[in-house]
Amino acid sequence: MKNQNQCDKKVKKAGFFIFTFKLLIFNSFGILPATATTGEPVLSVVHSQENQQQWAEITQRLQAINVKYCVIPIANVRSAADWGDRKVLFLPNVEKLTSVQAIALQEWMSKGGNLIASGPVGSLSDPGVRQLMRSLLGSYWGFSLNQTHQIQSSKTQNHQWANQKELFGQAHGGVLIPNNVTSQAAAVWNSPDHPAAVVTTESSTFFGWRWGTNTASTADLDRNWLKAALTRHTSRSSNRQHKIAGGSPNCSTSVAAAPSSPAPSSHSPVPTRPTPQSPVSTRPSPQSPVSTRPSSPDELDQLQQAIPWDVSPNSNAPIDRNQAIALQQELENLIGRVESAHLAASAYASSVGDVITNNPSLKGQTQVASSRARTGILHQEPNTTQARAFVKTLPQLIAQKKYALARQQWLATKANLWKQFPVNSRLAQAEIRAVWLDRGTIVRAGSEKELAKIFDRLAKSGINTVFFETVNAGYTIYPSQVAPQANPLIRGWDPLAAGVKLAHARGMELHAWVWVFAAGNQMHNQLINASPDYPGPVLAANPDWANYDHQGKTIPDRQTKPFYDPANPELRQYLLKLYEEIVTRYQVDGIQLDYIRYPFQDPHAGRSYGYGKAARAQFQQLHGVDPLNISPSNRDLWQQWTAFRTEQVDSFVSQVTQQLRKKRPDLIFSVAVFPLPEIERIQKLQQNWEVWARRGDIDLIVPMTYAQDTSRFQRLAQPWIASRKLGSTLLLPGIRLLSLPNVGAFDQLQLIRDLPVSGYALFAAENFNHELEEIFNNTQGQVSSRTNEPIPHRQPFKSAAVRYTALQREWQLVLQNDELQISAATIADFNQQVKVVQAALNQLAVSPSAANLIAARATLTRFQSRFRIWMRQQATVHPYQVNAWENRIVTIERLLRYGERRSQAAQ
Repeated sequence: MKNQNQCDKKVKKAGFFIFTFKLLIFNSFGILPATATTGEPVLSVVHSQENQQQWAEITQRLQAINVKYCVIPIANVRSAADWGDRKVLFLPNVEKLTSVQAIALQEWMSKGGNLIASGPVGSLSDPGVRQLMRSLLGSYWGFSLNQTHQIQSSKTQNHQWANQKELFGQAHGGVLIPNNVTSQAAAVWNSPDHPAAVVTTESSTFFGWRWGTNTASTADLDRNWLKAALTRHTSRSSNRQHKIAGGSPNCSTSVAAAPSSPAPSSHSPVPTRPTPQSPVSTRPSPQSPVSTRPSSPDELDQLQQAIPWDVSPNSNAPIDRNQAIALQQELENLIGRVESAHLAASAYASSVGDVITNNPSLKGQTQVASSRARTGILHQEPNTTQARAFVKTLPQLIAQKKYALARQQWLATKANLWKQFPVNSRLAQAEIRAVWLDRGTIVRAGSEKELAKIFDRLAKSGINTVFFETVNAGYTIYPSQVAPQANPLIRGWDPLAAGVKLAHARGMELHAWVWVFAAGNQMHNQLINASPDYPGPVLAANPDWANYDHQGKTIPDRQTKPFYDPANPELRQYLLKLYEEIVTRYQVDGIQLDYIRYPFQDPHAGRSYGYGKAARAQFQQLHGVDPLNISPSNRDLWQQWTAFRTEQVDSFVSQVTQQLRKKRPDLIFSVAVFPLPEIERIQKLQQNWEVWARRGDIDLIVPMTYAQDTSRFQRLAQPWIASRKLGSTLLLPGIRLLSLPNVGAFDQLQLIRDLPVSGYALFAAENFNHELEEIFNNTQGQVSSRTNEPIPHRQPFKSAAVRYTALQREWQLVLQNDELQISAATIADFNQQVKVVQAALNQLAVSPSAANLIAARATLTRFQSRFRIWMRQQATVHPYQVNAWENRIVTIERLLRYGERRSQAAQ
């Protein structure tokens, strides 16, 4: 027995030395093992359909790290407890989460959980889920890189844990885009602009490659990064307890059963030939009852509420210099927007004093404006003064390491500033105010009488342009002689005819919003009780028009819509005939092209689309190879294949606009497009809308710049607003109302009004609530005593003159209050030139001609060059307002260019 005890002691001693030796080795690399395999599990690893075929490689890497872990099948997750009780959770390449799972993850992290993720996490989830995952990770997968790149240190002192040389190998991944002020790049790619390869927040680490896949990175690199991230999350004092209160203690190191219908590996080889599945040819019965909406409203409401502030009020995590600057800048910009809105409201009220005096309902606005005029226009709102004081105090709080207090006061200041917006005063300019009137809202109206109530609300709110959903999922919203079937949810009336009549009676324009290359919709199939596989009435009648992915599927994995083959000449003729029917039978004012693209793809992850019969035959005839037999590794051929598909979309846009303008020269053409970088967009969607703009095919580019806060919205919209690739086409940023606070929507509108754009588009009418309607009624609604405002895309010259008049009123008001930092001699010159430009623009608006256009552009150009000189001193005191004025002058110049194009086309 004694000998046995001595033996046990020797074994334990030897084990201790082995463990110590391993510890020293890890220490030499700056990477500590989180725990030995004989200890308590410190992390849970999520198994899903997306990583199933990678699971063997993932498991080998995990076991080699010498860390005990639990496996959580994502299909089993229904609540926060189901994410387990370990304080670190790893999502390797999990691209699909439900809203219930995302909300549960947010709750789990709020209890102290830490998240490590890799690959395009959540990219195949619903939009709300993607937004929530972006908030939890502080970033998102932007796009795949074309080739392997070296991972490099970001050289940030806050990331000493990520500065060891063992972490800087090569990988084939994607660009991570930080999206809040707490996000930091722990490593970057050695490629142009050094985009982020690893992004962290206080409670998350995000790897920009598919961890655990040999085609993306080496096993050593994966192991080193995961060990480093584990050490980061487990070594902090707040994380020494390895359990989450209320989490499930169940722990298994294996997956009991594979998920049903496993998804293919993102790196599976491209098959040599497709196996096209024949579309279901049966049509849904027109008598099928309408079911409830496929998504649970309660679940959507929970998801909207779960999206947190970017700035957590209770976080005491350090705020570095870059974060502090970002926080200050965001507040300064908001202060500028609030003051700009007040100035616009005061200028408007002062210009219609006589009208307001005779209208008792508006007297309150006059009194507010008069009071503001007496006390000063800029920097005089009480809460903007307090906000400026806090902006100066913020660096002191950070220097004192009062991080939580800094965040709390920042949020309070932002909330107080939002309350200062003059939402009870008219302040809007002559602008395009568009809304998407969706099929669901039209269907729920059920009759012209009820639809009239919707148009009444929109008109009263100042909306002047309606994108009316006319072709959706292969169905028309009207009785068509071209389409196989009108929407079965519409019976006994013609919504398009009613919509045109109602819009025109209220001085509004109606543009027919059509799905172009999206042929059907599984969500719509549920509404009409059709089979989930039903491809829509057009493909059911014409299966040869179908498009396919590289596996022969009409609907790509984890997507919901089949698409047409844009290369099919019969399909193109059908669409042209359908659109011609719309514009000749109905007096619509325009056509909006939606889904004017291929479905989302990621060719470097083995997901590509576009292999319709016609496309394959045409490409093979041009290049001598079936596109199914090439992959991104065949760089030249793949570029040719991408260019071929892009050209199918480009040429169809040109064909549509040219043919329909022959029938209706006055039509306005717009496109709803994705605001992704051009190269990424062509790779993923084959949507090259800059080309359409430069050719003059399109009047309005409407990028879907949907964001939950104004700073993100600006980051999405700014590249296109500043772009010189759009020719004379007007830009109309899109705002998504779903889950956006009403004052947040107004904040985004004010930003648009301070930028060089001519209006906005709201998505969608179904989210146009009564509180927002009241705000719009007050700030931009119709005023019966005034003449109708011009719509910029219809009357660009008159709009330019009206917008300039609004600018002139603001300058006059600021001058009257002695708040313009200009010398007396300069003021005289300034006033004189202001009148010269006004006269030229008025003359052009009243009598459009080439000579008057040349004169107006020349005077405006001279004024622009001198304006910066005049406002040099003013810009040091009020930089935001001066920049907003300059932007509005640029808008006027763009309206003149657009008007010139319209005039030439009409000749």
